[in-house]
Amino acid sequence: MALDTVDEAIISQALIAAAKEMGIKLVRSAYSPIVREANDCSAALLDVEGNVVSQAELIPMQLGPIGTTFRPCAELFPPETLEPGDFYINNDPFHGGQHVPDVFIFSPIFFGHRLVGFSATVAHHLDLGGGAPGLNMAAGDVHQEGLIFPPSRYNVNRDWNGGPLERLVRANVRVPEKTIGDCNAQFAANGVGARRVIELCGKFGTDTVTEAMSALLDYSEQRMRAAIAEAPDGVYHGEDQLDSDGVNDEPLVVRARVEIAGDSVSVDYEGTCGQVRTNVNCPFASTIAAGLSCVKSVLTSPDIPFNEGSKRPIDVIAPYGSLLNPRPPAPVRARMLSAYRAYNAVMKALAGAVPEKVMAAGFDTTHSTCLSHLGEHGYGIYLEIFGGGYGASAVGDGCDAVDSPLSNCSNIPIEAIDMEHAFFRVVEYALVQGSGGEGEYRGGLGMRRVYEVLDDDVEYQSYSDRFTIPPEGLFGGEDGGAAFTCVLRGNEKIMLDSKTSFRLKTGDRLVMSTGGGAGYGNPSRHSPERFASDRENRTAAS
Repeated sequence: MALDTVDEAIISQALIAAAKEMGIKLVRSAYSPIVREANDCSAALLDVEGNVVSQAELIPMQLGPIGTTFRPCAELFPPETLEPGDFYINNDPFHGGQHVPDVFIFSPIFFGHRLVGFSATVAHHLDLGGGAPGLNMAAGDVHQEGLIFPPSRYNVNRDWNGGPLERLVRANVRVPEKTIGDCNAQFAANGVGARRVIELCGKFGTDTVTEAMSALLDYSEQRMRAAIAEAPDGVYHGEDQLDSDGVNDEPLVVRARVEIAGDSVSVDYEGTCGQVRTNVNCPFASTIAAGLSCVKSVLTSPDIPFNEGSKRPIDVIAPYGSLLNPRPPAPVRARMLSAYRAYNAVMKALAGAVPEKVMAAGFDTTHSTCLSHLGEHGYGIYLEIFGGGYGASAVGDGCDAVDSPLSNCSNIPIEAIDMEHAFFRVVEYALVQGSGGEGEYRGGLGMRRVYEVLDDDVEYQSYSDRFTIPPEGLFGGEDGGAAFTCVLRGNEKIMLDSKTSFRLKTGDRLVMSTGGGAGYGNPSRHSPERFASDRENRTAAS
């Protein structure tokens, strides 16, 4: 039976709306500020084969390769063996996962006795044990980074809700109420997605709904291929670098070879440096997401649904044993730093093909900041991810002080921080004037946060980048400003590295400044009128 075009449109939009509703439910139900306020989470609906059909517009990095995370679960526990209440769980970076804090939960959706798809969520959990609260910068392997859930099947009624899996998790984390609460938020969001799909099956019939899922994937693929075909065929190269691995001062080189051939794209990271002993290694699932996100954002329009169909024309390859596809048991907690350089390298390559569609490099770094303190009533853990300035483009200046394209997190409001933590407070929150690179269009400004420490024995841990190698300008634009972190202790100013752990004490002021974005085009083409207007607006904003 041919799928009615009206039914197809209604069901497709309903599936997209359901995924967005799942994302809202996950955020509103979460316990930890990193999910509840910063929105470091994602949600999606999958078909019976684990293909993403629709997803919430939250974190591109987490959902781009979600099929890679799903498949190891389905291979061990075939979907046809699942029963109501079962779920898959996976956070293993070397079996389809990304980094340990990102826990993926897949819940099967049944209409009657028939499996019609899966609802899926991922949340960045505040703490999953490991060698240190929140972040473990000293981890020498992935096992020290937290509790690993290999691709597994459990039942929510038997194994969670006071069952053995929940008790195991509770016993191995420092903030069990937040970790268990955020897992429950994932189950609640999955339940919302399941109900919406079941409602559609009841109204239109299961066969029609599954046909509409397949049609939505085909639609995205067709739109993607048509958009890619408009770009000139050829082989293009790009390169970017991390400051260091956090131990040695040698830059870590990431190279991308991008080939556009008709309506398909190949991204090959051959020539990227080998894996390292610190946690900046990037699991392959994250590398796939970085390459996919860059190609889609540059070559296609934003109205194309980002699902498994949109991935079909794009192939991503990275050498095994490299920074972007490490061998286990490499630590991977800070994998976003390398993923962003993978994104930047592809962006620079595409500048040779479609210069009018690309951006100059931005701060493009997850500046992860963790403050933790063990008090009389247990651990207090504050974790937040900061961005900086966006790179400029051919049509406008870069955004000021926002998270970078792959992350898309919000900043946690100061009021929410004050409600959660008594061992520090935020005393300044501002833009960093002059941090955006000049150009025909300017890079965005970085941001500054200053924390006053109110207790002794507060542990600061952070991973970041762009401290020594700033974002590179494009087509004559100037580089963006570099980041820095320091501690003001009395009359002493202690400069900290980009990847570090440091013990703070009462009265210390931790100054965290992120970098700006690079400029696009020759600064001489920047009109004096717009220059004066920009300066006035940015001064007012600070």
